[in-house]
Amino acid sequence: MLKQVEGSRAVAEVVAACRPEVICAYPISPQTHIVEGLSQLVKNGDLLGCEFINVESEFSAMSVAIGASATGARTYTATASQGLLYMVEAVYNASGLGLPIVMTIANRAIGGPINIWNDHSDSMSQRDSGWIQLYAESNQEAVDLHVQAFRIAEEMSLPVMVCMDGFILTHAFEEIDIPTQDEVGAYLPTFRPRQVLDPGDPVSIGAMVGPEAFMEVKYMAHARMIESADHIARAAIDFKEAFGRDSGGLVRSYKIERAQTVVIALGSILGTLKDLIDQMQDEGISIGVVGITSFRPFPVNELRDALKNCKRVIVLEKAFQTGIGGIVTEDVDRSLRGLGVERSTLIAGLGGRPISTQSLRSYLVKAIDSGVEELTFLDLEIDTVESELARERNSR
Repeated sequence: MLKQVEGSRAVAEVVAACRPEVICAYPISPQTHIVEGLSQLVKNGDLLGCEFINVESEFSAMSVAIGASATGARTYTATASQGLLYMVEAVYNASGLGLPIVMTIANRAIGGPINIWNDHSDSMSQRDSGWIQLYAESNQEAVDLHVQAFRIAEEMSLPVMVCMDGFILTHAFEEIDIPTQDEVGAYLPTFRPRQVLDPGDPVSIGAMVGPEAFMEVKYMAHARMIESADHIARAAIDFKEAFGRDSGGLVRSYKIERAQTVVIALGSILGTLKDLIDQMQDEGISIGVVGITSFRPFPVNELRDALKNCKRVIVLEKAFQTGIGGIVTEDVDRSLRGLGVERSTLIAGLGGRPISTQSLRSYLVKAIDSGVEELTFLDLEIDTVESELARERNSR
């Protein structure tokens, strides 16, 4: 159903259409509108059979989600930034217990200094937590990915983060096709949990595991994560058959045929990149884009296949490892082994810094014509930074 609606409201409506039985809610910008929307739907009787639980913190939200999911309830929550960090202990417990919780991350920078605007530092900090991570390019894809996320989570008995750019997507009003309850019901199977806590058949979960078995438990989590790639791909194929549009999957390429230079990115910046690539190709510049939807599991083989004929790869990232460089870059390098492809990393948009078409174009043209450094920070005020660093050194 086409509606002119805010991205957060659209996510709330499609999550409701997935019929969660427990929603754990604690507000933090920019995800608050999502759980507010769900609370209204529960209160108005539009989402029946669901317990909406207001908790006192993000840690409590994930703890309640774990308890609910362990009893066999379809469970959902949402958070962002410092809220995700506050629940980290429980985030690892959820994946370690193999619980199919779906959580929206409205991507926002991590402090300090405090910053409420968008980058990917929050979800990227949890890349090794054992959660599947899917990144939405648009609000339409954010809606579509939530439907697929419940299916993937419950098929694999693994938790899934659906990551959508805070404010850029969550607070944007646009026309979105929100699947109806019947459409979602036809695509999303009835939840049949692999493990259920039952007072009639009591068992312990989350008990201590010693050295004699801990490695095997971790390996099984690793194996399930790798296996989930096939399920993510299949969920996208089935989604297209059911809804008539491409959404989700592992990677999606845009105009990379015969492209000598390929830009790799995640999230909403892909829309800006595609517009820019259209302009540059019209001018005869050989350049294309690959968008990564599934960051965990990382699509090494699919990305390698997409990049095998290019000469140059530029990884655009909205987060980085302090003292090292790109986060996504490390995984891209694994895909590039043996291909002889030139690679550079562009860090952009930190803390909501605008990523202008003009700045992107200047960087890409330079990378193609004369080359760039291995690591570049787009629009960095280098004089200000160097002056402050010099002052600090002198003060010591």
